[in-house]
Amino acid sequence: MNSTISLPYINGEWLPMCLEKYVIYAVLWPLLALTAVPIWIFFYVYLSVFIVLLYKMSSKTKEEAQRSYYFILGNLWDYFGRIWHGYELHGIENLPDGPGLIIYYHAPIPIDHIFFLAKIFFLKKKLCCYTVVDQFVFKIPGLKMLGSKLKMITGSKEECLHALKNGDWVAISPGGTREAIFSDETYKILWGKRKGFANVALEPIIPMFTENSREGYKIFGQIKHLYEFIRWPLIILYGGFPVKWRAHIGKPIPYDPNITADELVKKVQNSLQTLIEKNQKLPGSIRRALLARFHNKKNE
Repeated sequence: MNSTISLPYINGEWLPMCLEKYVIYAVLWPLLALTAVPIWIFFYVYLSVFIVLLYKMSSKTKEEAQRSYYFILGNLWDYFGRIWHGYELHGIENLPDGPGLIIYYHAPIPIDHIFFLAKIFFLKKKLCCYTVVDQFVFKIPGLKMLGSKLKMITGSKEECLHALKNGDWVAISPGGTREAIFSDETYKILWGKRKGFANVALEPIIPMFTENSREGYKIFGQIKHLYEFIRWPLIILYGGFPVKWRAHIGKPIPYDPNITADELVKKVQNSLQTLIEKNQKLPGSIRRALLARFHNKKNE
């Protein structure tokens, strides 16, 4: 009698324990795997903030401190790009020796642009590229200080012209946060009515695109539509797949004083679209982008 009563009791205890293990292994571990790299990037960013703060408080001169943290941050992000995404930069010869506007496609998380800056720092032995970022970036704790040290600007006409007059490049993604959130595996360019860059285009314009940039990181479900109401990119990022990333720099578009701003925007958009179609198999595929890690693509 006792043994008969004890059997359902044992089963009653055993079943929830099995379900608990099932939830842990079947749900939590995949969830952790899909968010581990985005979480790591978050800590990587704040490690960068800490390094800059450390050198800022050191007894070194401003120039010495700047050279030191540029070198350390350059190595940190360059190694990350090379190891995790096999990052390559193609078309370096298309970058001008003097000032120029770099117009690029915005990935869901623009660390491909950080990898580009790291590569350029080691090639040019200095950080010679300003980057226009959304204003919300400077409202995130720590990023205003980091951004100012890494030549990130909000993109006013005065800031851009000042950088160009100093002989530097200015990198702009006209699609910005909207393109990052709402574009998809077709790599559709989403500029809307943005054409501010055309007002400072007194120098060559160079299109740039990172192959497979949308396959590495994904934005979860319909939560992205919150952006339409709050204008802050409160998104859930997942993925971090070690797909192959190749940045492609297109042929410069020379300054032409005889065309209107609208005509210039269309010309640059077509040039960037051509660069995407030439180097990206559409629609994008995570599987194909992963396999690209195992074969080389000839420079063109």
